[in-house]
Amino acid sequence: MVSKTKIKKTRKDKVEDKPRCGLCGKTRKLTKTECCGQWICDDEEKYVIFSYARNSCSRNHQRYTLCGSHYAEEHEGSWKDCLVCRNGFETEMYVYYGTNEYNFEKLENPPAYLPTKCAKCGVIISLGYDGYSQKGNEYWCEECTHKEMENIYRRGKQ
Repeated sequence: MVSKTKIKKTRKDKVEDKPRCGLCGKTRKLTKTECCGQWICDDEEKYVIFSYARNSCSRNHQRYTLCGSHYAEEHEGSWKDCLVCRNGFETEMYVYYGTNEYNFEKLENPPAYLPTKCAKCGVIISLGYDGYSQKGNEYWCEECTHKEMENIYRRGKQ
């Protein structure tokens, strides 16, 4: 006869049983994403409007991923092979939205692209991470944008 022994769960076992945010690993105040059903921090209230902070797991996934965009735009099928998503972004941004740290699943074999350069000084701008401005098809780095804004301000004061 086999004796029944009680298996005592350790604190570590209990923590491992809890759902975790798939982005940051936290176990408190979670919800599931509407787009892909993954556990994520229910933390959008942390975001301050117009701050451009990246301090909310939920907001980051919704706003900075193909998965979130695909769902918000009500596209059919999977975001991974959606031609509407593929054609809706410049290639650099498509790759950023599909491979950044706010994804639960990353885009396999992202397409290659030429780096974006400042039309004024030629410095490479990472559209997903750097500050920049855009006028028509031209991109300006943050430094050149500030210089141009100062020039406009000075001309207006004369």
